[in-house]
This record gives sequence, structure tokens and C-alpha cells, in this order.
Amino acid sequence: MENMKVADMAENEKPVERLIKYGSECLSDAELLAILLRTGTKDMNVISLSQMILNSHPVHKGLRGLHYRSVKELTELPGVGNVKASQILAITEIAKRINSLEKEERVRFDSPDSVADYFMEDVRFLTKERLYALFTASDGSLLGKVKLSEGSINRSIVSARELFKEAVKCDATGMILIHNHPSGDPSPSEEDILVTKRIESLGLKFEIPLLDHIIIGDGIYFSFIEKGIIHEI
Repeated sequence: MENMKVADMAENEKPVERLIKYGSECLSDAELLAILLRTGTKDMNVISLSQMILNSHPVHKGLRGLHYRSVKELTELPGVGNVKASQILAITEIAKRINSLEKEERVRFDSPDSVADYFMEDVRFLTKERLYALFTASDGSLLGKVKLSEGSINRSIVSARELFKEAVKCDATGMILIHNHPSGDPSPSEEDILVTKRIESLGLKFEIPLLDHIIIGDGIYFSFIEKGIIHEI
């Protein structure tokens, strides 16, 4: 069955025909991926190839695992070249962007939960730390966001000048820092705390207060406001 070509399958077993007849929600993850990849190998049809790809991550199985893959890692799998790897990463990026667009239509930051929910799917799969600033209006609505750094956070790479220049450009009345911990544990490091307190102090000086700093882990988060490390405005 693994090497039976899709073209040789019964009509009611072919992914495209099943999607047209029954709807996309009736297809398995492997069948949906097979429609995108289109072709398999001489040893595996495209459905078997898709299932192998979905099972290939050592920890994260299924569609979730695709978020943790790079082109290099995907092309090390049998039957996956640059084109198929690019197709897979393109669809995961499209999924993330659709999710972001849907959230932007209703975004209003009125709690740590709302901030974590906005960013969770964008950063929880990253393999490097990434620090963002969100700029908000007085009603909590989002005015803008900027990436401040990539890699381990330290005081030298978080440019206060650039941060407050962007805040003024947005006419922000407040800002929120947010970054991820690739380990999945959102507990702050000593450096995280020092950077946060420095930005909090500068925010009070420039009258653009730091409203919170959220660290995203794997499905969980840490809020500096909730833990009392910075002061609520």
C-alpha cells in the first residue's frame, strides 16, 4: 500500500477527490499534506511520505512538529528535497499569518492573558529568543510592534533609544515587552529581570510606562506584573 501510486487508488481513497466530495475537514493530516506535496517517491506514495514527515520529529508529532523544522532538517528526510521542504514551511508560515490576522482584528490588551494569546503561536516554536515591544493606546488597543533583538536578551542589545523612538513614533501611551524561551520554561533569568527593571525606570522617566513583560514558554507564560516584579500603572 505504501508504494501504491495515488493514481491507482480507488476514487474514494484519493485525497483530492475525497476533499471535493466530503470537504477538507474529513481528510487526515497526512492526506491534507499529500495534496500540497503532490508526489511521493519510488518507495512511498505521497500519503505515506506525508505520514512519515508528520512522524519524523523526535518530540513533536503531527502538524505541530512542522513548526519546529528548518529546510535543512526537512531535506535530510528521504524523499524531501528543497521544493517539498519549501512547500511545507510556506504552509506553516501561512497558517501563522492567518492566525495573526484574525487576532489583530479583535486585539485589545487588557490582561496578561490577552497579550500571551496574541503572541503564543508566533513565538512558541522559535529556536532562538526573540524580543518584541508592543505599543498601546490608552484603551489597550495595539498601535504598533517592533522586534528589538534576536538571541539571548542582554542589556547591550536592547537599545533604549530605538525602543522609545518607536514608541513616540506610534504616539503610544504604554508599551509591553514580550519574548520567548525556546526551552519551553518561561521563568525569567537574572538578565531578563535586570533588562525589565531598566526599561520600567526609563518608561516612567519618558512618560511611556512599561505595562508588562510577558515571557512565552510552550503553551504557558510568565507575567512580570502578575508576579509583582514591576509595578502596575
